[in-house]
Amino acid sequence: MQKVQSRDKSIKVLLGGTKYSLDFYQREYLWKKKQITELIDDLSEKFIDSHKEGNERTAVAKYGHYFLGPIIISERDGCKYIIDGQQRLTSLTLLLIYIHGQLNEEDRGQLANLIFSMTYGERSFNLNVKERTECMNALFTGEPLNENGHTESVANILDRYQDIEEYFPEELSGSTLPFFADWLIENVFLIEITADSDADAYTIFETMNNRGLSLTPTEMLKGYLLANITDLDMRTEANKVWQKHSARLKARGKELEADAIKSWLLSQYAKSQRRRGTGDKPQDLERIHSDFYQWVRDHKQVLKLTNSSEFFRFITKDFKFYADCYKKIEDAEVEFTKGLEAIFFNTPNVLPFQYSMLLASLKTDDSEEEVLRKLRIVSGYIDILINRQIWNLRPIGYSVNREPMFLMIKEVRMLDAKSLAQILVERLLEDKYTFARSDNFHLIRARNNRPQSIHPSGNRHRFAYTRANRRDVRQILARITDYIEIKSGRPSRYAEYVRKSENPHSIEHIWANDYDRHSDEFESQSEFELYRNRIGGLLLLPEMFNMNYGNLPYEEKLPYYIKHNLLAQSLHEQAYENDSEFKKFIEESELEFKPHSQFKKADLDARQLLYQKIAEQIWNPENLLKEAESEAI
Repeated sequence: MQKVQSRDKSIKVLLGGTKYSLDFYQREYLWKKKQITELIDDLSEKFIDSHKEGNERTAVAKYGHYFLGPIIISERDGCKYIIDGQQRLTSLTLLLIYIHGQLNEEDRGQLANLIFSMTYGERSFNLNVKERTECMNALFTGEPLNENGHTESVANILDRYQDIEEYFPEELSGSTLPFFADWLIENVFLIEITADSDADAYTIFETMNNRGLSLTPTEMLKGYLLANITDLDMRTEANKVWQKHSARLKARGKELEADAIKSWLLSQYAKSQRRRGTGDKPQDLERIHSDFYQWVRDHKQVLKLTNSSEFFRFITKDFKFYADCYKKIEDAEVEFTKGLEAIFFNTPNVLPFQYSMLLASLKTDDSEEEVLRKLRIVSGYIDILINRQIWNLRPIGYSVNREPMFLMIKEVRMLDAKSLAQILVERLLEDKYTFARSDNFHLIRARNNRPQSIHPSGNRHRFAYTRANRRDVRQILARITDYIEIKSGRPSRYAEYVRKSENPHSIEHIWANDYDRHSDEFESQSEFELYRNRIGGLLLLPEMFNMNYGNLPYEEKLPYYIKHNLLAQSLHEQAYENDSEFKKFIEESELEFKPHSQFKKADLDARQLLYQKIAEQIWNPENLLKEAESEAI
């Protein structure tokens, strides 16, 4: 092996004026919402530990440090190639771009050099990957970029940037943001391990991942628990149980074992949380999240770990049970599972402690039937909560939902299914944000809570498409479309509507962007455009349809709608002629479906109200009470 260098570097030193590249055989950027939101949570928690209102900027130098782990670099021909660490470096770059865009001109300067450099008037990003340049430029400048037809990496980059926009904590914004920016680039460190050849770099990578440099918190917890089982046969059995369930979790991702343990401990045992922004010491919630091994050791009395048999029980009964339940949830997130559909629906929208909320009511002596019933009830509650917030353009990020979700976990802990449903329905009935809004706000707001524009039609039934919430609108349309099709006797196509495929679906505006055609009903083009974006004027159709027909007048598009999904077909009179199941559904649901031979302002108003009524049926809190009484699926 040739010369190898290892050095800890702040983000400012690591990215400042340095170019990093990827070889063509490197894997794609694969982070999901879960990983990016956890990174934001970890960084914000560590920053808030030190920050106090009224501090001078210079005080940041004495704030706590945060370590983001090692990256492995192969340096050759004067260029640095990333062997391991591109997921973190890409995510950090996206976070820096977002923060750069929120700072004032004076504070932006220190970040620009970490993101890009200029040569002959062209922007060159420090994470220099040719296929991503157009996408990164669009994010940096705020210019629009076509949503579809991207590589996996670019599609994930766009999604993760939107996650950052939606999830970035409100308490880090405004006057606090420059402090956070200073801390992020000066006090957050990575270890850069550099080798002179690819072969040496990959040897280091394999050694670190296969042999390990140190025990992980999970391995230390396992060792501690096993060491306290004095009977050799019992210890051997407990070790087999741990290894079996650990392997099942890690088969889908090496971080899942630790995530499962954190979610389990938080769901069943956490009693306290630190008050944010106070500088208080970390409590149960924060300590489980950051150092669950030591938390278990410090709370062995709470966990009833008082003798050898209790340590044996903790592994062979408790760990086994909650690891199995965690795996059920994880499987349902990945594959559309009958009976656990809401878990799949909730996957794109990560509420804080979502897994812990799902696990909280479960008891180790629950039957399989009872476990599934409780998972359906809680995932249904989360589904309603998320979609109400989306409909009302409310943020669903960490800062807004952290405390209420933690309080709910404690409130539903170990409840039976009937009591669980009753509590959750009560909380939903107390919620002022429903699908029929009654507040007096007059601004359409993006999910990051920034005002977008004045809505011309008052304050009711105005959920609408904006650039910031396009993914949410797409999800809502998919749910509405899928619901009426299932209720009309057709198979579910939800996964097809939301997944990227060879023929992906995208948002179709029923009105083409042609103000002149509608100028008799609107005072200005801006008023028309705002009305055009209301959800009642939208459909979800194959992208190729939008490309070929999207700009046509409504009357010319209408004959083509009958060939697509039922929500689109319902605009055409033929949908009501021979489809007995659809007509039966209309009669039973009392939804006011009707054909529209033309699509004027009044027609859009009628569809807006129809979509609202469908949403109220899909996300009806009474469904949770019915679930508590339902037969096993």
